[in-house]
Amino acid sequence: MLRVVRAAAVVALAGAGTVAALAGPARATPPGIPSKATAQTQLNALTVASEGSMSGYSRDQFPHWITISGSCDTRETVLKRDGTSVVTSSTCAATSGRWYSPYDGATWTASGDVDIDHVVPLAEAWRSGASAWTTARRQSFANDLTHPQLIAVTDNVNQSKGDQDPSTWQPPLTSYRCTYARMWINVKYTYGLKLQSAEKTALQSMLNAC
Repeated sequence: MLRVVRAAAVVALAGAGTVAALAGPARATPPGIPSKATAQTQLNALTVASEGSMSGYSRDQFPHWITISGSCDTRETVLKRDGTSVVTSSTCAATSGRWYSPYDGATWTASGDVDIDHVVPLAEAWRSGASAWTTARRQSFANDLTHPQLIAVTDNVNQSKGDQDPSTWQPPLTSYRCTYARMWINVKYTYGLKLQSAEKTALQSMLNAC
């Protein structure tokens, strides 16, 4: 995929998807993003500990995507929430629309170019305490539409993130890192997940730059 960056927009040449570099849609705003002050209080309350084992982990331990309403599953629900002028089929598949990815500043017009990112990755959650949860709680975590845990972003940016925490991966668009840190902290706080020392240091630096 060839990408040329122009200011906050990315123009892409791809077979399946095109990018609108002009008037883009409203930026994706997951619910429940705390203020800087609240995020700082939550960060201070988190337990710092070494990462746990990946033993027993699989994505199947976090059932997703689940049905949310009618024929719409979690992915389709977030695509509609985070996009502009989204048109869906009778089965709730997004057939057209525009999606702005705040991680990298790209705007996409094909839903296939968009992933729904788990802000705190499933494997990261597993290593941070979710291995001890019930499957039902892990399902709630993986499909959480109430807290800032799910967001529509450019697919290969999401894939480059993988299961990394902020000590090794942060959004390429530096202006979004403050928001990303506040989202990450809130999700870990809400679910009582632990964090590593390097992860906390990175999050604090991101908050300081807000």
